[in-house]
Amino acid sequence: MSTIHKPSKSDLERLSRLRAPYQQAIDEMKVKLKGIKYGCLHQDNYSPIEFVVGRVKTTDSILKKAEKKGVQIGAKNWIEEIEQHVYDIAGLRVVTRYIEDIREVQEMLSQREDFVIEEITDYIADPKESGYRSVHMLVRYPTYHGATKKEVLCEIQLRTLAMNFWATNEHELRYKYAENLPAEMKDALRTAADTAYELDMQMDQFRRDIRTAREVVQEFAIANEDKLEEIFSLYVKKDFDKAAEMYRHYFGSEHDFGDNPKLKMINDLLGTRLSKKN
Repeated sequence: MSTIHKPSKSDLERLSRLRAPYQQAIDEMKVKLKGIKYGCLHQDNYSPIEFVVGRVKTTDSILKKAEKKGVQIGAKNWIEEIEQHVYDIAGLRVVTRYIEDIREVQEMLSQREDFVIEEITDYIADPKESGYRSVHMLVRYPTYHGATKKEVLCEIQLRTLAMNFWATNEHELRYKYAENLPAEMKDALRTAADTAYELDMQMDQFRRDIRTAREVVQEFAIANEDKLEEIFSLYVKKDFDKAAEMYRHYFGSEHDFGDNPKLKMINDLLGTRLSKKN
């Protein structure tokens, strides 16, 4: 059994300083990810990102993770080894509504030029045994302290609201039971994870149905606008008979454009004036 060396005060101070560029990376990347959110909202009135949170591991958490990774605490160059073996000192979580949104955000991040993606682990396509689902993107991000540049690793987790809700509760239960969850609780969590995933899949289908319905309505509106503009063109050319014939053919007497002021204006104009010519 290996002996765990207790870090000296100076070692802990060095470890504390080690966290600084990671905190800088988190602060900067949170701003950039929120920029994606608000940019999408401005352009499309919808953002695939619901919210973004981030953290840097505490000194104690870094030490515990380092020990799990086999770093000999107190050995020569052990602090340098931490950065070589602990990849999630800095962590960001991007939460979305839908699984489709995760894929959209993943594609957006893959096209960024301000950091380099080192690795992508897809726990949605291949969930962990516990039922955990997420997409993990390990990125290398450049930070600057004065004229000194340092690249740090940051783990970005992409989750739906349901995945995040499950993962948060699972984490708290593991903490409560000191990582020794009872077998029946593990089974219950796996069942809950599968149920949450089924919910995500159903919500994705609802979203596709909603989008399809909106597209049909939009196509109908565009088609009506084209027809009215064609009729209006005939009216301007004083071909009233042809315009009236086309008007009755397309719309008859039963039509309502109250939900579209532009179409209603054209409809009212042509409907009133054409009726006076017949």
